[in-house]
Amino acid sequence: MKSKVYVLAYDIGTTGTKTCLFEIGDRLTLINSATQEYGLTLLEGGGVEQDPQDWWNSMRDTTAQVLKESKLDSAEIRGISFCSQMQGLVLVDKDLKPVRPAMSYMDQRAREQMKKGIEHGIKIEGLNAYKLLRSLQITGAVAGSVKDPLWKYKWVEAKEAEKFARVHKWLDVKDYLTTRCTGRATMTLDSAFATFLYDSRPGKSRWHKGLCKMFGVRFEHLPDLIQSTDLIGGLTEISAKELGLKEGTAVFGGGGDATLIGIGAGAVEEGDTHIYAGTSGWVSTVTKKRTVDINARIASIVGARAGFYNYFGEQETSGKCLQWVKDHLALDEIDVYLEKKNVTEGEDAVHESLFAYLFESIKDTPAGSDGVIFTPWLHGNRCPFEDPAARGMFFNIGLDTGKRKLIRSVIEGISFHKRWILELSHTKIPASSTIRFVGGVARSPIICQILADITGRTIETIDHPQNAGATGAAAIAALGLGKIHSFEEIKSLIPSKERWNPNPANKLVYDRNFSVFKKLYEANKAHYAILNTYK
Repeated sequence: MKSKVYVLAYDIGTTGTKTCLFEIGDRLTLINSATQEYGLTLLEGGGVEQDPQDWWNSMRDTTAQVLKESKLDSAEIRGISFCSQMQGLVLVDKDLKPVRPAMSYMDQRAREQMKKGIEHGIKIEGLNAYKLLRSLQITGAVAGSVKDPLWKYKWVEAKEAEKFARVHKWLDVKDYLTTRCTGRATMTLDSAFATFLYDSRPGKSRWHKGLCKMFGVRFEHLPDLIQSTDLIGGLTEISAKELGLKEGTAVFGGGGDATLIGIGAGAVEEGDTHIYAGTSGWVSTVTKKRTVDINARIASIVGARAGFYNYFGEQETSGKCLQWVKDHLALDEIDVYLEKKNVTEGEDAVHESLFAYLFESIKDTPAGSDGVIFTPWLHGNRCPFEDPAARGMFFNIGLDTGKRKLIRSVIEGISFHKRWILELSHTKIPASSTIRFVGGVARSPIICQILADITGRTIETIDHPQNAGATGAAAIAALGLGKIHSFEEIKSLIPSKERWNPNPANKLVYDRNFSVFKKLYEANKAHYAILNTYK
């Protein structure tokens, strides 16, 4: 009988950490999990920061909770791995301690630095032609968003010279945490790609000194490059004591959420497509082809598997739109509060969560929401258009429009945007006919059916779709530990659970609404710029 192998997977999200304990066997089995939330600091001019200590504290507290509830001895944990938010900027000094708070992927302060760095001279799609073409040649993508970490780095250099002078290494979120665990500063290839300073051409796999010089980045600030499955080292004595684990426990590279959520969805072979809907969202297809669609802002990004890419288009706010619905629409009319009593809590609760009750409330609302359309751009957008000033709106509201129609239109708007990305990406990299759908939103059968109807694709989910990132991190640890020997074997570890086929009766109304949805941004682009551009 094989001995049981346990790993811890840390999912470091935008608003909290989820720590998951997995057993590696014929499949990945989630034994226990714990979550701890933390905040974002919003600053003038579009600044969004986090304290890296909050990530560490949440790891410490959730590790203790998981071990206590599972009654597992820490010595039985064979390895740890990470999945995290990406394109954060964590600058550390020679002692590997942050010189300032981490700048979130949502931070938009570096407009001046981006303008000076790439929005001058002869342009293509608003970007300096030479720098754009040079970047595309070497990296396969370009730093074309004010939210990209390259411009955050340049912002710190320009605005906080004293702090910048202390910088030793530039790290992403999970790379800071693996550095703190092991004392070794590294960055996985997927995070390196997201700096747009990494040479992703076949056979290269290195930091590119020419790009560093072109953009004014100090080459010595860039850490050692590693694969996601690489063993970085063992937990140091200090880190092990703080986390309540054993010194020397194996620490693997892990990956960013854009990389490992696909792995955790079981989308690991060429042509596999997955859709993610959590705080943000995306559509991604595994490919061996390194390509980019600059007009649609879709590119082949480096993933966890050598020689493979993820053809990837991002939606800035996805499930976050549903959080907005919960906070601002899910009251009174749909009876979430009866006699001021929360029906989702206590012994008399009729639903396991507020969201489940909310989604149940719109099941009889007609497909297409009687023509009401929602644009899910609550914090700007990246694909298929890059515009941090874009915002959400309800279009075509009438006197008979109630909250149920508004709520359903939000779900449909999120799905319309996924269809938009899917159709554009399909023109260069064919998507699979069956799509794995993961993220917290994928727990709702109603949303799964709406997504199937709108995209016209069969939708599959997995066990615990909200934990796809942690599942991917656990799969990476399984490879690193030698418990499995190829990425193909991950498929058997993560089987599908449920399936939804498109309902042809809804095709006409969704095609009609989608045709309008795609035109709303261009029709309002100038208005967004007037109302939402920071001074």
